[in-house]
Amino acid sequence: MFKLNNGMRGNTIFSLGKKLVKKMGIAPSWVIFLIDTLCVCVAALFALILRDNFHIPANFYRYEYYIIPLSLVLVRMVSFLIFKTYRIVVRYTNTRDTYTIFLCCLTGTLFIAVVNIVLFFIQSHFLVPFSILCMEFFITLVLMILYRFTFKMIYLETVNPGVRKKNVVIYGAGVSGITTKRALDRDTESRLHVSAFFDEDPTKIGKKLEDVEVLAYNTLSDYLQKNDISFLIISIQGLPNDKKNEVTECALQHHVKVLVVPPVNKWINNELSFKQIKKVKIEELLERDPIVLDKESINQDICGQTILITGAAGSIGSEIVRQLMQFDYKRLILVDNAETPVFFLKNECKALNGLKNIDVEIVSITDEVKMEELFDQYRPSIVYHAAAYKHVPLMEENVNAAIKTNVRGTKILADLAVKYGVKKFVMISTDKAVNPTNVMGASKRIAEIYVQSLSNHQQGTKFITTRFGNVLDSNGSVIPIFRKQIAEGGPVTVTHPDITRYFMTISEACQLVINAGAIGNGGEIFIFDMGKSVRIYDLAVKMIKLSGLTLDKDIKIEFTGLRPGEKLYEELLANQENTIRTDYHKILIAKVRTYEYEKVAADIDTLISYRNDDPYKIVAKMKEIVPEFKSNNSVFEVLNK
Repeated sequence: MFKLNNGMRGNTIFSLGKKLVKKMGIAPSWVIFLIDTLCVCVAALFALILRDNFHIPANFYRYEYYIIPLSLVLVRMVSFLIFKTYRIVVRYTNTRDTYTIFLCCLTGTLFIAVVNIVLFFIQSHFLVPFSILCMEFFITLVLMILYRFTFKMIYLETVNPGVRKKNVVIYGAGVSGITTKRALDRDTESRLHVSAFFDEDPTKIGKKLEDVEVLAYNTLSDYLQKNDISFLIISIQGLPNDKKNEVTECALQHHVKVLVVPPVNKWINNELSFKQIKKVKIEELLERDPIVLDKESINQDICGQTILITGAAGSIGSEIVRQLMQFDYKRLILVDNAETPVFFLKNECKALNGLKNIDVEIVSITDEVKMEELFDQYRPSIVYHAAAYKHVPLMEENVNAAIKTNVRGTKILADLAVKYGVKKFVMISTDKAVNPTNVMGASKRIAEIYVQSLSNHQQGTKFITTRFGNVLDSNGSVIPIFRKQIAEGGPVTVTHPDITRYFMTISEACQLVINAGAIGNGGEIFIFDMGKSVRIYDLAVKMIKLSGLTLDKDIKIEFTGLRPGEKLYEELLANQENTIRTDYHKILIAKVRTYEYEKVAADIDTLISYRNDDPYKIVAKMKEIVPEFKSNNSVFEVLNK
């Protein structure tokens, strides 16, 4: 036989405890109720002995040694039933549960105190002496909380042992940061250990939150370099995007993955779980400060109006629908010819408001007869025209389609708007219409010219054009393509190492469209402040890093060359030379030449008549209408003057 020393004995007991915890499931409620009752018995007896200075009298079974504990136990048992403390899952005990236990114990104590006062006036003695009552309250409270947290620590160490945990740092030592740590502690599958908080608040730096030190943010880079950190979690709610970019870039430099805590309003039952903490998306890093909409002007503009949206199932059109549903419109008519997207849009609208005052029509804007039937049937007062072909290389190969939809389709709608007395016609254009280098941009510029000249030609309908650049996560945009290529193991394809683009979120773009439509007086071409341009190569590199991969090791970037009609740099529209400021800092008015309606209408009628002819003949006519149209990296460069 051999003897265990104290250290071995402690380790053995702890090991046995771990094995026991592993075999146990969630304890039944009646077991917790009995343990809580046992805590009260121990506390009551200990309070009695403590009052007698640990001297047990000869007459141990005197009155107070059975009446007092019995009274306390009965009252506490009733309070346990009222507050349902026995239903708390011990392994997940948190501060809210601790607060419930405190209220439970306090309520029982106050009840006995009231009984004491009543008895004193009736019989001149107390049921439970106040000294014993106070001591029992604190002892019971400590015992009930202590055994819960002790079991919780043993459980967490058992199912999630420290030797297998990955280290995590949390940026933000506020309420959200603490909640994030507790969510990690509760989750038995995450196997993550919070090693440090980082914050910029000097009052928090150097202190500890739940035994984790709060460090200064300016030491983050050194800390990540010196320690093996797997994840950095951004927990601060409403963190400015430039700061989010800065923190993310610091983490990626040290090959640390970045996670972000969702907004509080997206927490399930107001409680954060680990599964809700997601990888930061590139869209979040490209987002800009939120827009402050002039909702009063917008509501006045669309209140009680029948509104028709073309291209309603597309990225832009569907977001316009979502934005408009927040206002007090009379009826929405959603027009698109893509069957499957229309199906999903209709289901979404049904889920949001049961398709109340919403009609969905599957029809092409080039079907003049059907479109006139719709205008005659619904008599819309506002039209948002988002339907268009927007893919640059495809339109270089399908010139006829670009003219048919982007030019003829827009002309059909604009003419019908005038004929049926539409108050406002808001056309969605593109920054590629500025000094176009491709068929798509030129076709949209021709559509702009027509609606602008038509606006000046008549007084009934206000024609308003809005221009903006690339929209994040829209159909066919670069980000979904990169994401798919990364998921498939690469390579990620970039057309040119120096190519840059401006980006805007779908929500931001559509909010500005609706705002511009509300303030427009007719004939304007509104452009939006797109912020800073983004180098597409840098975008691809950041997306690869955010996926936890290493460039040129796990995945490669290949340069494929500029596509037909593609620009290397988008034109910067927001400058003093070609724009006029409005009262809304992100909305400007483009300075463009005006055209005579008769000349424009004749030229466009001629162009439309060519739509089934040779593409070179069509493009030559487009260049005649838009002299600044210079084809780039395209077979139509031979037509450049």
